[in-house]
Amino acid sequence: MPLRPGKCYRRVHKPSYTRSAVKVHKRNYIGAVPGLKVRQFNMGNPLKDFPYVIDMIAEETVQIRDNAIEALRTTVNHYLNKRLGRDNYFIKIRIFPFQILRENKQAQGAGADRVTKGMSHPFGKPIGRAARIRKGQVLLSLLVDEADIELGKKALLRARPKLPCKLSVKVHTDVKSIGTKPKKTKEEKVEEKPVEEEAKAEEGKEGEAGKKEAAPAAGKEAGKAKEAGKEKKEEKKK
Repeated sequence: MPLRPGKCYRRVHKPSYTRSAVKVHKRNYIGAVPGLKVRQFNMGNPLKDFPYVIDMIAEETVQIRDNAIEALRTTVNHYLNKRLGRDNYFIKIRIFPFQILRENKQAQGAGADRVTKGMSHPFGKPIGRAARIRKGQVLLSLLVDEADIELGKKALLRARPKLPCKLSVKVHTDVKSIGTKPKKTKEEKVEEKPVEEEAKAEEGKEGEAGKKEAAPAAGKEAGKAKEAGKEKKEEKKK
C-alpha cells in the first residue's frame, strides 16, 4: 500500500498515544511499534566551536511524520555537505517522533465493496510514527561560521516543502540553547574503512610482488638442478 499524504496526519485532534517501552516490559502498552525512519539526529562536525546558530521554527501546532523529518535531514545535510564540506557545519534535529499513528486498514480492490465501509470510530492499528510540534518550537538547529550564515539560511528554506506547516528561520549566538553536542557523528566512521582497505590492498600487492620475485629464483634453482642431473647421467654412460 502506498504512503498516504502528510495532510492525513498533520492535525492534532486526538489524545497522545506514546506508551511504548523496550526495557520495562510491563510499561509497554503498545504491541508492535513501527520502526524509526530517521537515521541519525546529529550531522557534521561537532568538535568545532561555531559562533552562530540558525534555528528552524514551526509557526503552527502540527504533527510531522518521521519520513518527513528524514526528508528534511537529508535535504539540508546534502546541500551543506556539497557546498561547505562536512567539517564546516553542524546540524542537530531537535524533535523526536514519539507519537504512534493508528489506522483502521480496510480491504481494497475488486470484490471488497462490502468490507470497505468498516465500523464507525475504529481504534486502528499502529502504522507509523510522528512528532507533535507546538507553535514556536525549534525543529532543527544549524551551527555555522559568520561567513556561511546566508548559505545556511538558504539550506533551511530549501527544505520547507518537506514539512506540512509554516516555518520561520532565526539567527542567534546562543550556542548552549541546542544542548549537548556528541563527541563524534556516525558519518565519521565511513572514512575509516577505505583507509583500512587501502592498507590491506597494499599489503596484498607487496605479497604478490614477493611471490613473483621468489618464483623466478625458484625456477632458476630448479633449472640448475636439472642440468646437474643430466651431466651426471652422461658421465655414467661414458
